[in-house]
Amino acid sequence: MSDTPRSSQESAAPDSPAERLREVTAELTARWPETRIDPSLVRIEALMDILGQPQRSYPAIHITGTNGKTSTARMVEQLLRHFELRTGRYTSPHVELVTERISLDGEPIDADLFVDTWHDIEPYVAMVDAAQPIPMSFFEILTGMAYAAFADAPVDVAVVEVGLGGTWDSTNVIDAPVSVITPISLDHTDKLGDTTGKIATEKSGIIKKGGLAIVAQQPLDAAEVILRHAVEHDAVVAREGMEFGVVHRDIALGGQLLSLRGISGHEYTDIFIPLHGAHQAQNAALALAAVEGFFGVGAAREQPLDVDKVRAAFAGVSSPGRLEVVRSSPTIVLDAAHNPAGARATAEAISESFGFTRLVGVIGTSGDKDSAGLLEALEPVLSEVVITQNSTQRATSVDELAETAVEIFGADRVQVELRLDDAIDAAVTLAEEVGELGGSGVLITGSIITVGEARILLSPR
Repeated sequence: MSDTPRSSQESAAPDSPAERLREVTAELTARWPETRIDPSLVRIEALMDILGQPQRSYPAIHITGTNGKTSTARMVEQLLRHFELRTGRYTSPHVELVTERISLDGEPIDADLFVDTWHDIEPYVAMVDAAQPIPMSFFEILTGMAYAAFADAPVDVAVVEVGLGGTWDSTNVIDAPVSVITPISLDHTDKLGDTTGKIATEKSGIIKKGGLAIVAQQPLDAAEVILRHAVEHDAVVAREGMEFGVVHRDIALGGQLLSLRGISGHEYTDIFIPLHGAHQAQNAALALAAVEGFFGVGAAREQPLDVDKVRAAFAGVSSPGRLEVVRSSPTIVLDAAHNPAGARATAEAISESFGFTRLVGVIGTSGDKDSAGLLEALEPVLSEVVITQNSTQRATSVDELAETAVEIFGADRVQVELRLDDAIDAAVTLAEEVGELGGSGVLITGSIITVGEARILLSPR
C-alpha cells in the first residue's frame, strides 16, 4: 500500500476537472472548518438573499438526528426518484470526495459542475464576507452551493441533511414541509448540550410551522422536547412505534427483508434492503413515512404508495461506508460509526448478519469523540484491535487511543500502527493467521474520515 491515501485526483493533468476540483476544495477548506461553529444563520441568510432565495424554489425533506441521517436521506431520495421526481440531495460529511455532498438524480455532481457552481456564487460570498465580522465557513458555502445547484437543475424536491444540530445549522434556511428526526443520543455535547433533551432542543428547530415531523423512537426527555416544539409550531407529529414503524424483519442474503407500516396505516410487505442491522430497518421506516407524508398519504390522499415502486426503490439503496463489504478472504467491512450509540448498532448488526468466528478491528477516532464509549461498545465483537489514526489534525493520537484501548481490551488484544495502510495490513495478517477458513474478518471503523481513507486505499481503481 502507498504511504498516503490516494485518489484519482492525484495524477490529474493541469486544468483537468480533477485538478480544478482539487484547487477549489483546497480554497474552500482553507476557510473555517465545519467543526468550528459560530451558531448563527446571519451569513447564510445574507447569501440566500443575494442569490434570490434559491432554496425556496423547490420543496424539501429536512433530516436531523444523531445517527442514521445519511442512510435515511439516501433512502428518501431513492423513493422519490422511483416516483419520477428529480431530486437533489445534500449530505455530510463526504466519504471520499467533496462532490458526494451534493447529488442530482441520485449521483454526485461532477467536478466541473461543482467548480462552476462555486465560481458562480464566489462574488456573492465575497460580498457577504465583506459585510460580516466572520467570513463564511466551509459548510455554509457548500450549503449555498447545494441550494443554488438544485435551483439551477432544477429539482422537483431536495433531500437535505443537517450538518450539526438544527436550529442554527446553515441548512435551516429552507422551509421544509416534512422534517425527519432520527434517533438522538449523546454526541457533540460541547456544542449541543450534555443531555439528550438539550440536544433535542437544537434538533427540533428544523420542525416548521404547520409542517409534518417524522420522529424516530427517542429517549423520554428528547421526545418531550420534540413534541412540545411541534405543538408550539402547530406541526403534526408521526412517531415511530405509534403511527408508523417496522412490523417485521428477517435476515436475508445480502441484507434484510422487511414489513413496514406507513403513516397511512398500510403495511408494505416483502421490502428487501441490501443493508444490515436493525438500525437500517428503522431508517427505512422513517424514509417511507417521510415520503408518504410528502405525497400527502394519510391525509388528503387515501391510497398508499405503489408497493412495487417502494420495493424497487429500497432494493436499490446503497450507503457507502455503512457496514459496507469491500473485500473478501478475509472479509473487510467499513463502518462509519463514530460515537457509542453508532458503535452499539454496528456491533449488534455484525453479530446478527455476519458469521465471523474472529473479527479484528482497525480503529481510528477523532479527538472530539467519546473514544472510550465507542471501544467499549465494540469490544464484545472484536477479538483484537489495531489502533491507528487518520491523516487529519482532528485524529485522536495513536498513543492516546492505544492507552484507552488497553484499558478496555487488555494489552494482549491491542496492536498499534501509526499509518492506516500498515494497520489494515496488520489486521488482515491477524485475521488470516488465526481466523478459521471463511470465518475471519476485519472491521475498519471509528470515524468517517478513517473509513473514507480506508476506502481509497482498498479501492480497485
